[in-house]
Order: sequence, then structure tokens, then C-alpha cells
Amino acid sequence: MAVVVNMPRLSDTMEEGVVAKWLKSVGDKVEEGDILAEIETDKATMEFESFHEGTLLHIGVPEGEGAPVDTMLAIIGEQGEDISGLLNGASQEAPAEKSASAEEEKTAAASEVAMPDGVEVVTMPRLSDTMEEGTVAGWLKSVGDKVEEGDILAEIETDKATMEFESFYSGTLLYIGIGEGESAPVDDVLAVIGPEGTDVDQVLAAMKSGGSKSAEKPAESTETAAPSQETESAASTSATASESKGSGRIFASPLAKKMAEDRGIDLSRVKGSGENGRIVKRDIENYKEEAPAAAPAATKPAAESAGTTTFVPAGEEMVEEVKNSQMRKTIAKRLAESKFTAPHYYLTIEVDMDNAMASRSQINALPDTKVSFNDMVVKACAMALKKHPQVNTSWKGDVTVYNRHVHIGVAVAVDEGLVVPVLRFTDQMGLMQIGSQVKELAGKARNKKLTPQEMEGSTFTVSNLGMFGIQEFTSIINQPNSAILSVGAIVEKPVVKNGQIVVGNTMKVTLACDHRTVDGATGAQFLQTLKAYLENPVTMLA
Repeated sequence: MAVVVNMPRLSDTMEEGVVAKWLKSVGDKVEEGDILAEIETDKATMEFESFHEGTLLHIGVPEGEGAPVDTMLAIIGEQGEDISGLLNGASQEAPAEKSASAEEEKTAAASEVAMPDGVEVVTMPRLSDTMEEGTVAGWLKSVGDKVEEGDILAEIETDKATMEFESFYSGTLLYIGIGEGESAPVDDVLAVIGPEGTDVDQVLAAMKSGGSKSAEKPAESTETAAPSQETESAASTSATASESKGSGRIFASPLAKKMAEDRGIDLSRVKGSGENGRIVKRDIENYKEEAPAAAPAATKPAAESAGTTTFVPAGEEMVEEVKNSQMRKTIAKRLAESKFTAPHYYLTIEVDMDNAMASRSQINALPDTKVSFNDMVVKACAMALKKHPQVNTSWKGDVTVYNRHVHIGVAVAVDEGLVVPVLRFTDQMGLMQIGSQVKELAGKARNKKLTPQEMEGSTFTVSNLGMFGIQEFTSIINQPNSAILSVGAIVEKPVVKNGQIVVGNTMKVTLACDHRTVDGATGAQFLQTLKAYLENPVTMLA
């Protein structure tokens, strides 16, 4: 049976999409997972894959044209299938199935519970192109609160970042379907908003009769009686129980919670300076713990007081299970896919960094100028990629994609793993521009403020552990890139120059390549060019 594929919502603010390119034509076979089209949203151009198998029977939005979210994008079905009913907006059921008697219709209607007027069901949004499920990091509203269009409802943790999710509706928050710290697939019921005084039981019954999975959850977040504001706040989600201290719920940003956990700070003792008393990063940074009361002296064991020595084990075995974040799970999935699908090989060279160190000192002596060695490496990579386009490619099964632009991803370590913000058109940037953008994006990454489009589209990646004293290491390729450069520390050691042993400064770099696209000789030539740029930095300024 033919299915209608609608224009997807690929970002939290997307209201309409433009078909940048169709990857399938009418009559083509489509497998589940095939890329149907490239959709341009308000934030980025993303690949949109099919969740169905069959033949592409109809294209509803031509290339270059836009359409609102949920508009018919395409129809997939069996070859030769009649889709006139779908095109006319009619159901595909047979006439005999449609023509129920008046009595049957009355019986069917009686068995269904109608959704009250003015009630809106809010589902878990797809906040990134790779997001499959989301975790509620924090609710900014409680059951019974007034909600205006544009208000922040909750903070949603995706596979890439924690993002604020705003309401598209006005009304009263009637129901919370996913508690803080809980995860749910995209499109599961997140909340219900409607007129104050709406019968929540009727809403939940209507959701259940409509086949909503989330409606089958216990109604932990609703009260049929008229509870106090305080009780509603505590009942909005079971996950907040641990954060409630009798008088109500503790509001804190995800970063503040993480910082408090790392520092062993009890959030109930912290006074929030954010909106509505919300605890934010600066509150944790400025918090001063009260000195604890002195513990009473321990009583000596009887054996010790009697003059004998008894061995008592000093510790106990303990384990703790920490739930993996969406970011951690996605990193694991992507790295496993890369390692097990791309045939990696590694090439290492040692670079003389004496000239680079001298050049950096001269550059940084200028007013308001700050350039790091990593900035110099990124610039050298961008210029080397222009000379060796085979390294700036992507493997796509039947074709190899040559990227004529250079977008370099710079790996940044955060508490929950590794993210890769992207410097677009890096080859056209100067050293100071690279340094400024890397600093800005790294700061946003550590504060979980990176947007999905700031982490998409890289053609090559640089990973630097030199600042941790690591001299040499290998990295897993950040697909769909064909290569990633691992940068070690600059080491002072004896070297041979002009037949003499002298003190020198060297740095090892390792290039991991996908052998499907980059041959060994090509990778070696790339490293030779990179080495030449780093050992003669003036050539990067020409």
C-alpha cells in the first residue's frame, strides 16, 4: 500500500523546507535508509532518508521549491499502484470499507474519546538531523503553569547538544509525559497544553484511543483534584523528586547541575540568580560551602585498647552505573560505524617546529594578536588539502565525492565526550581568523551552546592532544571525512642539523586515512606538503 512522505521538521524552528535536490526520480526503487532528497531548512541543508521501501511514485515538491512542514513531499508504493486517491486527498481504503452504515458509524464514534477543544499535544521534537531520541534535561514549566507562545518549555538533550525547546502554543501546561532525566523517541508525547480546567483524564483517554504510546504511561504529572501550586510542581515528574526539598522544586540549568555534581555541592543550599530563581553556572562558581561541623572522635576498637593489633580492611568494593547521555551513545555509535566500515591505515611524520615557534612568537608580539600552534596546524592542513584534493573526499558506495571547498572540523573535548565544530572555508581564513573562530566555537562546545549546523559539513578533521603532553596517538576517522590528523606535543630533544647534534623542537603528527579513497602514496604526499608549510610558516602568509 502506498504511503505519503511529508516534509519533515528537521530543526526546532523549522516551519517550511526547500528541496535543494532530489536524489531519487519518479520510478526509482527506494530502500529503507536511502537518501531521498536534500532539504534546506532555516539552519542548514540536510539529507533526508526514506523510512519506507518501494517505488517512488510521486514527487510533491519539485527542486528549488519550498513547502510547509507536513506537506506532502512524495509518495512511495508498489510499481503501477493507483495513487489518485492520495493525490485527491482521499483515503486509500476500498469503497466497501468506507461505506459503513449509520448505526456502525454511531457505534464507532461512541467507542472513541474525542480530544477536548483547544488542546494541543506537544511531541518530542527532532532537534538535529541524526536525532532518534531525546532526554529531558530540565523542565522550565510545571503542570498548571501558564504557557505563552515562545516560552521555553524544557531543555532537551540530543545526540549533539542540550537545546532549549520553546512552545508553539499558548495555554496551561496540563500534562508532562516525559520526566526529567527520562528519554523517549522522537514524536513521543512530551506534554499537553490547553485551556485551564480541562479534564486531563479525558485528554489522556483521547490520546490513548489515538494510539499514543506515551498515553499508556502512568499519569504521574497530573492531579484530578485541585492541588496546590507546590504539589503540582512536585508531581509534574517523578524525576524531580530527588531535587525537591519539601517547599518545592529546584530549578537549575544542566550545566549548573553537572558542575554541582562534580564539586559535591548540594543544590538546595545554592541561591539561584537566574530567571525565577533558576540556578545557573555563575551561582555554582561563586558558591562557598559552609564549614561542616567537626566529626566526633572515633572510638578505638576494643582489641586496640587491650594492646593487641587486629587487621581491619580499609575499604569496600563499590560500583556505580551512570546512564549514558545521548551524546555519549551517539559518539559510540558513530565511532564504531567508522572503525568497522572504513579500512583505516596510519602515517606518522616528525616535524621540525623551530621556525614555527619563532614565527608564532613574532606574531603574538603584535598588539591584540594571539595565535596558537593548533591554529598554524589547521591553516597548514587547509592549504595542503587544496594541493591534494584526494584527501578532501568522501566515500559514497558507487561514487567518491570530491569536496571543492575546505571545511575543517576541530575536535573539542567536553565532559561527556568529543564534539567537532566546523570552520567553514578554512583555506580562505587567516591565522588570526582561525584562532578567533576556534576559541569561540570551543567555548560554545564546552557550554553546550553549539547548534547542529555548527557541527555539520566537515571535509577533514584535526584532533590535538599535545596540550596534555601526548607525544603521538591515532584517531578514528570522523565520517564522512576520508582522513583525520592527530597532533602531538612539541618536544625539546637532541636532533641532528648539518651533521651536528643540537637542541631542537619537534612534533609528531599522524594521519589516519580511509583506504577506500586515499592511497598510501597520496597520504604520504599530503604529509610532506603539510610538513613543508609548518617548517616554513612564512609560506602560509604569502
